[in-house]
Formats: sequence, C-alpha cells, structure tokens
Amino acid sequence: MKPGRSILSVPGHMDKMHWKAAASAADIVMLDLEDSVPADKKIIAREIVANALLTLDWKGKTLALRINSLDTPFAYKDVIQVIEAAGQAINFIVIPKVSHAGDIHFIARLLDGIEMEKKFHQPIAIEAAIETAAGLEQVTSIARADRRLRSLSFGIADYTASIGAKLTSISGHGDDEVELYPGHRWHYPMSRMVMAAKAHGLLAIDAPFGNFKDPRGLKKSAAMAAALGCDGKWVIHPDQIEIVNKTFSPAPEEIGRAKQILDAMTVAGPSGAIAVNGQMVDLATARLAKRVWDQARQLGLTE
Repeated sequence: MKPGRSILSVPGHMDKMHWKAAASAADIVMLDLEDSVPADKKIIAREIVANALLTLDWKGKTLALRINSLDTPFAYKDVIQVIEAAGQAINFIVIPKVSHAGDIHFIARLLDGIEMEKKFHQPIAIEAAIETAAGLEQVTSIARADRRLRSLSFGIADYTASIGAKLTSISGHGDDEVELYPGHRWHYPMSRMVMAAKAHGLLAIDAPFGNFKDPRGLKKSAAMAAALGCDGKWVIHPDQIEIVNKTFSPAPEEIGRAKQILDAMTVAGPSGAIAVNGQMVDLATARLAKRVWDQARQLGLTE
C-alpha cells in the first residue's frame, strides 16, 4: 500500500482547490462531498469532482472520495454518479458516520454492481469513518465487515456531538482541548478504533486538527496519534501537510536503530538471541524494526 501519512480533505464543489491539492505534498487527496459542501451545491459537486478526477494530473497520489452519510438523500447518488463517471481514478471511498457493519455491506454491494457494469480492473476500497457512539460500540464488527475495507478513521467533531461532550473550539476538530480536560480527552475512542483496525489488518487514521494557524498544536496532536498507533492524519489545509508527513515518517535515528536490529538478526540467524547496544532484542522488537525499515524504504528514506 502506498504511503498514507497525510489525507488532504478538499471541498468537492471548489475546483480551484483541486488544482492546489494535486500540486501539494499530500499522500492522499480526499475530494469531499459531505460536510464541506453546502446542501445547494451537493449535486453540482458530483460533476465537478468527477471532472477533476479524470482531467487533473494527480502526480501519482492516492485519490479518495468522501460521500455523504447514509442517513441522507445524497449518499447513494454520490456513489452511483461519481463512481460510474470516474471510478477508475478512485482508490477508495470514505463513508461518514458508519454505525453498523450493514453500512459497509450496502456500499460494497453497490460497488460490486458498478464495477461489473463498467468492467473496472481494480476494486475500490472503503474507509469507514467512526464518528458516533454507535459506531464506536460496533467498531469490531465494522472492521471485519468486508474485504474492501482498508482503513478506519476517527471523526472527532461528530463524535463530540454524538456523546454530548463540550465543544472547545469553533472548528470542533480537536484544537484547544487542554483548556477543558487535563489529559488526552479522546484517548479511549482512538485506542479502541486503532485496536479494531490493527486486529483486522487495517490502517488507522486520525481526525484533522482544526486550527491550521497553530503548527505547535498540530504537531502535538499528530505525535499523540502516532504514539497511539495511527498511521496518518486528515489535514484541512495545505500548510498542515509537511508537519503531518514528518510526524508519521520514521526519523533518521529510528531508521538507523531498525537497521542495526535487522542486521544483528541476520547474523544471529532465526534461533539466535541478539543484543544491540547492550540491550537484548526480542521478536516483538524485531517485528517493529522491520515495520520501520519497510516504511522508510517505501518513502525513499533508506540508502
């Protein structure tokens, strides 16, 4: 799977932003038909998104489409119209506010029919956004719902509303949390989502950080998400991409340590106990080292 550290969310109806997104350093561009698109622009946004997918030079980026939630009159037509028109350019669909495995089944079967009709060569994957109390309660069954699933993502703003928690900022996207709660307010739901994702071989993606003029807050938010096991983070402004990409990339010292461990394992053989810099290395540590090394190689950070 290609790198997915930063996922840039772009309003579907604003074609000027599509050009900027295509030229950005984001690993993934997500063309949005949901929250960022006003109700009176929903229909035209589908046409604009399909045209952008087919005509812009995306420079090898992974491309995603966020449809409207399934409790609206827009979602099913989002899938049918955009996927039929430009599905060959889309890598995965993001389904908002997933609350039940049935939501995944519905979209997966709809994609089955479109792909058979259009004879697409590659199946379109699915990301399930966990944004409600109901979704978090069902997260394990959601994670194992269908072979198309590639990731789970946490939606902090809607989750906040779902549980009736206090809003700390205008954006609702996790900035200014320290003023309200002395610890990491979303530690449990994020950890629960990450556990379900990793238990079923999926990626885990963190919610966006709302204040794009606060790089220090963004860096802290991304670092905590990475520490909890997230693989990437949504961003809502191009200025956030560099910080997020760096945070979710292995640092040079991590890469060097991973190489030391893997080299020592090669010398010791499959049954040998090894020590690196005076510390014993077990199999769990070796697996972590391989993961870091593989990621670094994928990102072109190794020699």
